[in-house]
Amino acid sequence: MEERKPAARRKPIVVKKRVCRFCNDKNVVIDYKSSELLTSFISERGKILPRRLTGTCARHQRALTVAIKRARILALLPFTTVKEKLDL
Repeated sequence: MEERKPAARRKPIVVKKRVCRFCNDKNVVIDYKSSELLTSFISERGKILPRRLTGTCARHQRALTVAIKRARILALLPFTTVKEKLDL
C-alpha cells in the first residue's frame, strides 16, 4: 500500500471588512446634486455597484440608489456609457 503524507494546511485568508463611508464620516451627505461622489459608486458601464463591492451599509445603499436614479433623470449622470464608433 501507498503511504499518505499529511495534508499541508493553508493559511486562512484574512479579508478586511469594509466599513460604510457614510457611517464613519457624518459630514458626507448623499445628495443627487453631488455627481462627483455618486460617480464613485457607478461602474464603467453605468451600473450601480453592489454593497459587497462598495462596503456601504444597507441604509446608505438605498439612499445612494435613489440619489443616483434622481441624478440620471435630471441628466447629471449618464444612464449608460457612450460607445465609440469604429471606422472600418
